[in-house]
Amino acid sequence: MYNIPLVTFVDCPGYLPGVEQEYRGVIRHGAKIIYAYCQATVPKISIVTRKAIGGSYVAMSSRQMGNDVAFAWPTAQIAVMGPEGAARLLNGRVIAASEDPAATEAKFVEDYREKFFNPYRAADLGQIDEVIEPRETRPRLIRALEVLQTKVSINYPKKHGLFPV
Repeated sequence: MYNIPLVTFVDCPGYLPGVEQEYRGVIRHGAKIIYAYCQATVPKISIVTRKAIGGSYVAMSSRQMGNDVAFAWPTAQIAVMGPEGAARLLNGRVIAASEDPAATEAKFVEDYREKFFNPYRAADLGQIDEVIEPRETRPRLIRALEVLQTKVSINYPKKHGLFPV
């Protein structure tokens, strides 16, 4: 109707997992965001400025949700989960069996940070189109909006979507 592009600045440390949050409907509310982004046919651009972790990042206009352009600043932290949780999940047995569990865990956390918790890894995986300096944000946004000005969206016929209530 209005054809206003969606520009999303992402700083989302993740959903807080827990029974209380589930009862409050965090998954349902997140699904509404995902549904809205997926249904939008306007140009969609995202800039990860800081944290983009797990399912909450997917919900915030990610490439996986059909985003047109995705940028990230060099300081962005993008991963499926935080380094502490990932280190414990992936290396829990090794950490528990070590003589100094705290030091071993710290080593695995640091390894995870270096290998996976950065925008360059996300760019390698195709989740980010380009890592840009913060001062380049405005000119890159303008250029992306100019390119997407002629975006053609193919809307296949359907009766209705499955809106999460």
